[in-house]
Amino acid sequence: MTPKLIRPAVAGLVLAAAAATVPGVPAVARHGNDDGVVRTGSCSGIANWKLKVKADDGRLEVEGEVDSTRSGQTWRWAIQHNDSLSAHGVRQTAGRSGSFSVERRVVNLRGTDRVVFRAVRANTGEVCRGVIRF
Repeated sequence: MTPKLIRPAVAGLVLAAAAATVPGVPAVARHGNDDGVVRTGSCSGIANWKLKVKADDGRLEVEGEVDSTRSGQTWRWAIQHNDSLSAHGVRQTAGRSGSFSVERRVVNLRGTDRVVFRAVRANTGEVCRGVIRF
């Protein structure tokens, strides 16, 4: 490779690596075998969130997860589907990972569905929020 070709190639790799590691910027992956979408991101504090949505027998399977790396934290969570509250509750992080997850099935409406997972840590107000249009 000539020096004129190497510089742009290296610059492109550096930019791609930097974009992949920027905190707070959600990452999206579409899985072809189950036609699902996964989005991940950082919360307003130290925790991270993950939201998965996939089609399942005419409905949508929604899974929200918070990973704070500390067990025993209390979080209030909610799942909204097209601006309507579908489910909510309170969970505590558990296990070595210090995480919790919730899974619900919602109606797969005509057109594009908008699913929002939101969790708020009870004693600090830390907020985790993910959105998927499916």
